Amino acid sequence: MPSDENGNLRFNTQHTCDMKALDIKSIDVSGHSSLTDYMVFTTGTSSRHARSVIDKVSEKAKKEGHVILGIEGYESGQWILIDLGVVILHVMLDDVRLFYKLDDLWSVGN
Repeated sequence: MPSDENGNLRFNTQHTCDMKALDIKSIDVSGHSSLTDYMVFTTGTSSRHARSVIDKVSEKAKKEGHVILGIEGYESGQWILIDLGVVILHVMLDDVRLFYKLDDLWSVGN
């Protein structure tokens, strides 16, 4: 089972790029959070697109032996996250991402 942090980060960013997710931003939060080491934020163009990104990441994660700790927000598709342990991927619609500005919040001090 892959546990390499950089491998997990590359895995997430590669598959979000493959699915044409927009504005991908990865942040090292290891010094600020005990939940995860990296957060990846990206924008989906629609709820269907956001779910498709999560579906692809989930499918590839299972095939490559990554453990999925949880998926939240899938039904609404407005803000979906997938927890892969050392990486949490957030796929948000543009208006939701602009409203919460989580990538700005987690970037403070980096």
